[in-house]
Amino acid sequence: MNVVKSLLHIGGNENNPLAMSDEQILEQIYTTHVHSDTKFDVESLFTLVENTLRRTTIIGSHEITLEHIDDKIPQFDSPLCTLKQICSEMSCKPPTEEIAHKTTLSILNKLSTYEWDEKAVLTLAAFALEYSDFWLLAQYQPTDPIAKSVAILKRVPILTRPLALQKHRQAILELNNLVKTTLQVIQLIFRLEKLTTYNTKVVPALGDSIAQIPVNVYWAIITIVAVVTQFDCLLTESGHKQELSHYGQKINIILSKLRKQITLCEEQIETVEYHRKLEKSFQTPTEVMEVVKLLISYKNARQTLYDGATKTTVDIGMLKRKNVYLFLSSLDITEEDISVVRRAYDSFKTNNQYKIVWIPMVEEWTEQLRKRFDILKSQMPWFVMQHPGRIAGYNYIKEEWQFKNTSMVVALNPQGKVENKNAFPLIQAYGEEAFPFTDRMVDEIHRKRSGVGVVLANLFPKIKTSMNEHKYILIYGGKEREWIQQFTKHANAIANDATLKDAKIYIDLFSLEKEEKSLEKRFWSGIESLFVTMVHKTVDAATQEVQKILSYKNESGWAFLCKGPAVVESGHGNTMLKTLAEFGSWKEDVIKKSFEYSFKEFHDKIEATTHRCSHLEIHNVVGKLPETIKCPECPKAMQIFITYKCCHNENTTR
Repeated sequence: MNVVKSLLHIGGNENNPLAMSDEQILEQIYTTHVHSDTKFDVESLFTLVENTLRRTTIIGSHEITLEHIDDKIPQFDSPLCTLKQICSEMSCKPPTEEIAHKTTLSILNKLSTYEWDEKAVLTLAAFALEYSDFWLLAQYQPTDPIAKSVAILKRVPILTRPLALQKHRQAILELNNLVKTTLQVIQLIFRLEKLTTYNTKVVPALGDSIAQIPVNVYWAIITIVAVVTQFDCLLTESGHKQELSHYGQKINIILSKLRKQITLCEEQIETVEYHRKLEKSFQTPTEVMEVVKLLISYKNARQTLYDGATKTTVDIGMLKRKNVYLFLSSLDITEEDISVVRRAYDSFKTNNQYKIVWIPMVEEWTEQLRKRFDILKSQMPWFVMQHPGRIAGYNYIKEEWQFKNTSMVVALNPQGKVENKNAFPLIQAYGEEAFPFTDRMVDEIHRKRSGVGVVLANLFPKIKTSMNEHKYILIYGGKEREWIQQFTKHANAIANDATLKDAKIYIDLFSLEKEEKSLEKRFWSGIESLFVTMVHKTVDAATQEVQKILSYKNESGWAFLCKGPAVVESGHGNTMLKTLAEFGSWKEDVIKKSFEYSFKEFHDKIEATTHRCSHLEIHNVVGKLPETIKCPECPKAMQIFITYKCCHNENTTR
């Protein structure tokens, strides 16, 4: 901050660059630039300039001579006339900031058709041409008569006599240090320009960095101009001096900023390149072990896994040519989630071709989180990532696989191809019946069975028995106790009706509210998972039925009638209660048309005269959902509302 203030307080003239803002400088230098398709081998020129100044500044400072270095000398046609014109612009100018500014603008006008990095390299090359010539003459004048004569013409002895060297040593040292810093700045500008092949959308840090290039080039050029002026002052012994400290402060600030910008850009580019490499590995046949290695770490180093079955460390090569299930979760994972994955594990643990790997998704690790990791690791019988840390593919998984801090299971085949981006809902809804948990199995299961029936059968053995016997099952629940009591009363009356019993029509009743809360929660999680597995497919009657039942989750009352595993009818509390309460109105039809037909027919009539909104609440974390979802009760698309919820529970993020 003090440096900036000191720069702003120098001079009051509008042409004093040390008192101008970047915006004011940009306004002036942009008018000097003309976009052109001119091709110029700036890379070769920069190599020659770097070779020249690296040695010249050491000779000039009378430092220890460089050890033998094989400089790269490219084949290059020097733009000699352009360099001489720039030299002429810079030579023998009065030492003021205003003159340095005007000289810089003049150089920029001469180089108007060159790219910004080329302007800086050409100016530095012009300086190197004269400065290196001076010190070259200083080296050869004692032994070469021609060099001695030319050296006198160029006033070389003025600075190279022993007393002169002692007198001006500090000034030459300051000048050389500033040249070295300016060389580094131009080197970084040159490096930054090479990065502009990347789009700023994928490398955001490039945007600000590129915008600063013209101003940084301006300061590099004006610093060189100031150095030339100071050197001329020393040679002519005019008694005047070009103050370099302010330029040194400015150019060092730019150097520090450029280093940070390039580091950030290169980090972002590394991420982009890694993302591309990872994406390619999923799109082309690749050994699945290599895919998992790449997902965990950028580095191609040896990786190990923890084997939960044997409590030992194994090489990641154990995954070679296997079907791999990546179990992704936060450290807030519940015992229920682990039990879901355990069901999958139990279905194939004796088959060596299938492996599970738990990869915890944590962005920033702490000692407390590492302890939590060790506790969870000890509960898992499958493979676990050996060392806790932020995995290389963290952002990829969040963006491409829509990970939202809840458990996921990604199914990979032996060639590293993704067979199911999230098999967790499928496993939760169907268990081992859905093995090997690929997308194809979703269609296959839906063709075979009613999803709701599978969820119920997996959770409640009593319902499974009734389904196997192909009985009628009336399942109900809700948030309002009075409604449940009324519904239970009417349901019992129908189940015990003599007419139905005589007709051998048996109805089993099942109240979800009488079950443990954990089972009720698992039921709704199962229905939600079922919906997620179905909604991406063709929306058919089965999908709409599941969606309709899911919409009852937070209602005061709801019920659905099954015959065996198939859902016959489902409905909201009021319409279902009225259907049972008015059993006498449709009782006679039961014998003629069947129980399910009569029940559905009467309920549909009541539903047609009753208006209610259909609400569907789904965790944002269960997976990527379609942008629009049709209403299960009418052909319209449902409106979208966002709800934020917190249950103040420290043990879970849900």
